[in-house]
Amino acid sequence: MRYPDFLRTAVLLFAASATALAIVSIAGARGKDDTTLQYVALVWWAAAAAAGAWVGRRRLANRATAKLLADARTTPLLPELQPGTILFNRLWWLLLFTIAAGGVAFLVPQVPAVGAGYALAFALAWRNHSAAVVAVEERDGVRFYVEHNSPFKPTQLLRTPGFRKNEPSPTDVRVGATP
Repeated sequence: MRYPDFLRTAVLLFAASATALAIVSIAGARGKDDTTLQYVALVWWAAAAAAGAWVGRRRLANRATAKLLADARTTPLLPELQPGTILFNRLWWLLLFTIAAGGVAFLVPQVPAVGAGYALAFALAWRNHSAAVVAVEERDGVRFYVEHNSPFKPTQLLRTPGFRKNEPSPTDVRVGATP
């Protein structure tokens, strides 16, 4: 699975987790007739959304992503594409987190409310990382793929040959030259 596609999918899965946790926390709070929790949760979600949007406002990859790209192993062959397996191996903990936090919604609705805020902040903070990785790929003429490995090992990338994007720079234009 290409790394930019993995990042986009991870952002969507975190947003889906935040939505699911918000729904069950609201349902749990309504079941207990706790309007205070609903208002506090809305304020927390707004603060988490603002923090995530602030952190993710730049179109640059963070240091961890830059180190992951720099440490990618080079291979001349296209790796075997297994997007479902790779997503599950890398994001199994998100599924576990969502189920565990959502499972206690009717007993302790504060837990999924807090979890929804964190998932929302993460989704908004990482929304531009895929664009930064695509820019590096186009600049260097490579493609980055997530390597299939154990779910308990750190994520590793493979670097394969790609297509370099060659565009004339604005300073290359000659005065008086015809196109």
